[in-house]
This record gives sequence, structure tokens and C-alpha cells, in this order.
Amino acid sequence: MLNFDEHGIEIKRNYISGSVLEGIKNEISASVKKYPRHGIRGAEKKFSTIKKLTESTKLVDLGISLLGSKSQVVRAIYFDKTQDNNWLVSWHQDKTIAVNKKIDVPGWGPWSIKDEQHHVQPSLEVLNNMVTFRLHLDAADESNGCLKVIPKSHELGILSQQELTMIASELEPCLCEVAEGDLLIMKPHILHASGKSQNPGHRRVVHIEYSNYLLPLNLSWV
Repeated sequence: MLNFDEHGIEIKRNYISGSVLEGIKNEISASVKKYPRHGIRGAEKKFSTIKKLTESTKLVDLGISLLGSKSQVVRAIYFDKTQDNNWLVSWHQDKTIAVNKKIDVPGWGPWSIKDEQHHVQPSLEVLNNMVTFRLHLDAADESNGCLKVIPKSHELGILSQQELTMIASELEPCLCEVAEGDLLIMKPHILHASGKSQNPGHRRVVHIEYSNYLLPLNLSWV
């Protein structure tokens, strides 16, 4: 059994109701011509059902219990892995955040631009004050590219590519098989990966990040 405090990852079974899931699916399906099916950044700004989810007590209270104080949504992305939009994700850490501007902050960098927004790799302190929720709109197992993680790897800090590759080759990964409505909770910088889907169906995920970290100077989350 995986535990967030001990392993940096946990799965809460049947956590979100079927009616909420169907509402999200229907709203996204209705916007198929407006947004790409495989990945939509800023999903809480584009879909009212996802915004409502991010503000729900089910997630907000859970974030407080994990981070120790009230947090805010700092990123929401919708993914759909299908045979037409299929990809392999190699072992990596989620270690960038999106902010309103680029300024010089000691220990932060490199900077980049994604979808016209400034992104930066912050200090480890920022990542340690974040939590990622992955709501699964479909069941996922190894055949359709479910997440693989290396438990406790977030405790190793921010890793170089060489360190990351070595650790991933030496430590035993955990396969995170989930059902529709399950919520996967993890530290953003835990080592994780996923394979290509071998099934013709969907592997839809709403990826939401919360943080209680107060950004320095006049930076703000976007």
C-alpha cells in the first residue's frame, strides 16, 4: 500500500463521483473543435466543470490535509492518450512552474516559454510545498499507458539527467493501475514515466497541482 507521507504517492479509490466525471467528459467532448484532444493547458480556465472540481471541498480539503495549510491551484492540464494521439513519457520529474513574469530569483532556473507563459525550475522548497492530483476519467493499466513511479524518489531532490537515468535503472518502479474515478496523489518531483497505449480507447486524466508556497517579490502563479 502506497502512502503519500511515506512514499510520495498514494491512490484514493473511487474518490470522485460518476456524475462529476461525466460532466467533465461531456464538456470536453463538446469542445473537440476548439482545443486539441491530447493535451489542454490551463484547463481550469477553459472548462467550468474542471474549475468547479478544483474548488470542490473533496480536493481543497485534501490539499490542506497534505500540505498543512490552505493552498491554491497553480496548474491544471487535461490529457487524453489514444492510439491517434499516443506517446511514451520517459522517466522524469515535474520540476517547473508557470509564473506571470521572468525575473532574477537566486537558485531559480532555467527559464522557458510554454503556451506563451513563463515557466521556471524553482528551488526545491517550492516543489516540496506542492502536491499533484491526477483524476482518472478512464481506467488505466499497463496496456494503455498508466503511470509508473519510483516511490520515495522525491526525497532525492532535483536530479540531473544522468542521476535520473541511473536511479530509474537501479530501483524497482511501481505500476499505478487505476479505475475510473480514482485519484492519484503524488509529489510533482517524484520520478515517474508512462508507456504508449496499446488499446484503442481513451486514457483521460485531469492533472491538477496545488501549492501553499508564497512566491517571492512580485511573482504570481498563472
